[in-house]
Amino acid sequence: MDAQTTAAEPIVHVVDDDAGIRDALEELFLSVGLPVRSYTTALEFLDQADPLSPGCLLCDVRLPQLGGLELQARLAAHGLMLPVIFMSGHADIPMAVRGLKAGAIDFLLKPLRDQDVLDAANTAIEINLQSRMQAIGTGEIRLRYASLTPREKQVASLILTGRKNKEIAQALGLSEITVKIHRSNAMHKIAAKNVQDLVRMDRMLSFSISSIDHQSTPQDM
Repeated sequence: MDAQTTAAEPIVHVVDDDAGIRDALEELFLSVGLPVRSYTTALEFLDQADPLSPGCLLCDVRLPQLGGLELQARLAAHGLMLPVIFMSGHADIPMAVRGLKAGAIDFLLKPLRDQDVLDAANTAIEINLQSRMQAIGTGEIRLRYASLTPREKQVASLILTGRKNKEIAQALGLSEITVKIHRSNAMHKIAAKNVQDLVRMDRMLSFSISSIDHQSTPQDM
């Protein structure tokens, strides 16, 4: 039984080869208004689900053909952000530790408690939505940064080192007035209100603005 959903709705994906557990979990999630889709195996999930859509994955660790831990590793290898919650009918501590170290949100033992399942799923969905928003924000910052001229990037990188306009001018062989112009343009283009904003944006990028080569751009007039 699959809930009809739109692409924007978070979906709880349930992977378990026990039909009774799948049915019970579907009823539980639907009872609180959470869209849910279920799969018998990890391979079925990979074949049918859209792991790029928002939501979370509730998965048994012991599955035929491809186990839950292997599914988690495969999603991670492809850079997919879908949070994983593991279920197990066995108190397998090493397996739980391995899954949690690899980034799983929780490890639930069967028989499952409804509230534990709902709490874990809601936490995973919230983490997923926040991660997606951060990724969108990072993409916007990257586009703004790309709009800077090479000289503006150099000035921005030196601002992040804590240097004043006069020190930046000396480092780049520019006049202080020229540095002020580049600084103003860079801050405006990247939408940073102050140095603290610029530092926060730098931390969100996968590369560091402050790593720019200060010697690679020809001298300005």
